[in-house]
Amino acid sequence: MKMLQTVVHEIETAAELEKMIAENENVMVCAGRMGPMCIPVYDAMEELEEERTNIKFASMAFDTPEAGIIRNAPECRGFMGLPFTMFYKNGKVAQATTSILNMQQITSILDTHF
Repeated sequence: MKMLQTVVHEIETAAELEKMIAENENVMVCAGRMGPMCIPVYDAMEELEEERTNIKFASMAFDTPEAGIIRNAPECRGFMGLPFTMFYKNGKVAQATTSILNMQQITSILDTHF
């Protein structure tokens, strides 16, 4: 059952996230809610999905037990603001961010790591 109303593919289980990370070199996952800090990130991801075909983009509902894979990641220790956004390169966390990101911040991270 989808929790978020985003156009971006929504991951529902930790296993699904692990499979996506294992099968794709570049993955960006935004764990959040349908709130004012999260929606701009989903919108940017939706736009980037069309031009950055080498990257898999996904969203995950922050409050589900399954999102613990992101919430409890060592890279997210101390994070306060939603969403938590994870960037994976070759199966490993390349970068993790907390709170809102604008298009320029996201593209800068993507250009750095992917």
